[in-house]
Amino acid sequence: MQGNVTIESRKAAPVTRGDRSRHSRETWTFKACIFATGLAGIVAEYVLSTLATYLLGNAVLQWTITLSLMLFAMGLGSRVSKYIRHNLLNRFVLIEFVLSLLIAGSALGPYLLSAYITNVAPVIYFNAMLIGFLIGLEIPLVTRLNRDLEELRVNISSVMEHDYYGALLGGLLFAFVALPYLGLTYTPIALGAVNFGVAVMMLARFRKELLRDPTLVFAGLSVPVALVLLFYFAQPIVLYGEQQKYSDRVIYEEQTPYQRIVITQWRDNFWLYLNGNEQFSSYDEALYHEPLVLPAMSIAAAARDVLILGGGDGLAAREVLKYPDVRSVTLVDIDPAMTRLARANEILVGLNRNALNHPKLSIVNQDAAAFLNATQRLFDVVIIDLPDPKSVDLARLYSSQFYKLVRRHLTVGGTVVTQATSPIFSRKAFVSVLKSMRASGLPAVPYHNHVPTLGEWGWVLGWNYKATNELLKARVYQLTPTVPTRFLNHEVMAAMLAFGKGVFDDYADVKVNDEMDLPLFRYYRSGAWDIY
Repeated sequence: MQGNVTIESRKAAPVTRGDRSRHSRETWTFKACIFATGLAGIVAEYVLSTLATYLLGNAVLQWTITLSLMLFAMGLGSRVSKYIRHNLLNRFVLIEFVLSLLIAGSALGPYLLSAYITNVAPVIYFNAMLIGFLIGLEIPLVTRLNRDLEELRVNISSVMEHDYYGALLGGLLFAFVALPYLGLTYTPIALGAVNFGVAVMMLARFRKELLRDPTLVFAGLSVPVALVLLFYFAQPIVLYGEQQKYSDRVIYEEQTPYQRIVITQWRDNFWLYLNGNEQFSSYDEALYHEPLVLPAMSIAAAARDVLILGGGDGLAAREVLKYPDVRSVTLVDIDPAMTRLARANEILVGLNRNALNHPKLSIVNQDAAAFLNATQRLFDVVIIDLPDPKSVDLARLYSSQFYKLVRRHLTVGGTVVTQATSPIFSRKAFVSVLKSMRASGLPAVPYHNHVPTLGEWGWVLGWNYKATNELLKARVYQLTPTVPTRFLNHEVMAAMLAFGKGVFDDYADVKVNDEMDLPLFRYYRSGAWDIY
């Protein structure tokens, strides 16, 4: 067919200076294309892995599965490419057009479908494999197209070289530009535009051969229209899918490099969600934050210098700043977008009483363990308000080694408290946190409270003092808050220490959470959350 003429069908002829110039331009075009597709391919892998993490949780598992499936599919694509014997250039350009649409819609599709189906994992994984399959077709086709322009050893090395260089640039762009500024809403569309640009570049360079193919002409005209429509409707699609996941009205949403932040409203109450997990409700957050902060502040020999790990919403800081003897509060939260929001958003500022703008408070946007390893400071109170250990990286921040690290930064008589998940729905995880803190050399006592919007919740309080667990429990039992509270008083605090007869007797086999094993992660994942 006339529309399927390709460069591999050119007949041998004496090589002239013009031929060498044309060959040089064609070689440059192939290398530029493979550089661009290498960039787009690696970023597509990162986008789908990150999307799977946000929608399905467990970052390590999702990145492992998604990348493994994509790489496997790339291998399949490379194998299948050997059966494409003719019209290589046409096929390559058509693949780029198809990839442009698939990648551009790779995030919007799962977001939209999440409004109608409970588990979007098969959708994400299938999409990852389909994109990986097409990416796997690219490099063999380009290598074969370039075989008449460069000898084999140069051809193979240059094609792979430019693909890997593109992957490096793609990784850097994803980490420092695409995800922070475009998010998962627009990054895939930008990637789709890259693949479309590759197809257009090939059409422009080999227009005599390719513009005879009506399929490619139609794709060249329709794909940019589809990309523009996706760009225009991207935000409404994401918001629609987001809204369907929450029973209340979404009034704020933001994608950061670390998490997806969503605030919802029902009547006069507000909820904060991170990656779809509730962090607090203004309806009853005092039932969580007062028990988190007040016992540790009251038991400490002094409460002048306080460290908060996590707590980027500022609600724990609000409780700390009630104490007049506090002279400094250091809040360490890995996500600058969260702390920025808590300092500027009128809803969060109203709830945390402008705590993150208080002159006594300083913010450090860093990983909690990295901060403790780098600083030489000592603190009287350390408050750990981190997300649940639902991933391996989070479970490390509940290990005995981490609590030993915290202990090195505690003054004598200082206290440390951590949220410890639910003693009802994840009891083994709760017991493991308790055992891990005690294994670090700190006397520790567990306590719990019912938070209606979260369920039964627990904390573990440690004391950097030569004392028994029973002595610490007696000190906590005697507590009477010395600052204004919305909920906590002496009777409530005493009641929070009670777990009932023999609650922990059947959990003697629960292990300390050691960072070389991290049983806490398994305990948490096997908890009875489905009952709740």
